[in-house]
Amino acid sequence: MSLFLAEGFRHLTLADLSARLHCSKSTLYALGQTKDQVTVNAVRRFFRTATGQVESAIPAQARPGERIAAYLHAIGDALRPASATFMTDLAAHAFAREIYEQNTAIAARRVRELIAEGVSSGEFRPVHASFVADTAAATMARIQSGAVRTATGLGDADAYDELAALVLDGIRERVP
Repeated sequence: MSLFLAEGFRHLTLADLSARLHCSKSTLYALGQTKDQVTVNAVRRFFRTATGQVESAIPAQARPGERIAAYLHAIGDALRPASATFMTDLAAHAFAREIYEQNTAIAARRVRELIAEGVSSGEFRPVHASFVADTAAATMARIQSGAVRTATGLGDADAYDELAALVLDGIRERVP
């Protein structure tokens, strides 16, 4: 996966992968019968591993604000190894993009849950958790599609860090 993350995958053939990874094509066929299947399985594995890392960041934090910050920063950290080429290739590959979109939707639901938790506990002002989460989800979708990178120059990881700051600054209880 590190090869895909560093260089992208659209330009690589199965023969390239076999040579670069110092393995036989039959070894690659264990991951899929075609380059598309190998790609989708590699991307699926990347996001499965990233999801585990991201979710593990939450229990370590006691307060809802810390939990949201840890969650969104963990998404950024998980995406940090992904090059701009990988992200461009991901956006251009229908099945890989669908995997990223599914993970983005799951992350948006998780953010909504964390916001609602913070509103219930009184740490956050009484915001409409679904609206804030939907707004965050729209930004996440723009990050995923590459629109944020195009508009701002921010990579996906840095954009998630900025999103964490924006969401938290918008929902924290204001002290007079």
